[in-house]
Amino acid sequence: MDATDFPDDLVRTQAAWTTTYQALAAPHPRDTAALRRRLLRLSVRLWWHPYWQTVPSAPTARTELRRLARARGAVRAA
Repeated sequence: MDATDFPDDLVRTQAAWTTTYQALAAPHPRDTAALRRRLLRLSVRLWWHPYWQTVPSAPTARTELRRLARARGAVRAA
């Protein structure tokens, strides 16, 4: 399996994590408790996803996943 061949649900989860993190980091965020809970749930889902058992270099793949999710988010925003 190629390091960039991520399951769709993993990419969506990473994109949701990034969006939630950005919302929490924005000036004067609303409902910070809910955002923090969501960020924690998404973090757990990302960390324990079964995909990580299949890659030889998880740290490298995690970095690539974050890059891919940010790039897809930028394309959707454009």
